[in-house]
Amino acid sequence: MNDSFHSFLGLAARAGKLKTGEETVLKEIRNQSLHLVIVAGDASPNTRKKFKDKSSYYQVPLFIAGDRDSLGHAIGKNSRVIIGVTDKGFAKKLISMLDN
Repeated sequence: MNDSFHSFLGLAARAGKLKTGEETVLKEIRNQSLHLVIVAGDASPNTRKKFKDKSSYYQVPLFIAGDRDSLGHAIGKNSRVIIGVTDKGFAKKLISMLDN
């Protein structure tokens, strides 16, 4: 994980384009209003499997990135395990950063 990824994630948070929390993100996946799901690398195996399955079924890109503390810190909150991106432009840029 690089600093530019975390900075851009923080920008998306300040723009109001992120959803966090398991129940909220699951609901948004089902509503097909997310363009990217980010799961912390230190999330439990059950949580990772649940979100991989849901994201796959609803065809939402999913990445395992960072840890819960770094993700939370990047968006100015306490530790976060699940982050959903609601904006297509932010999602596209974050995906390109995660692919590198």
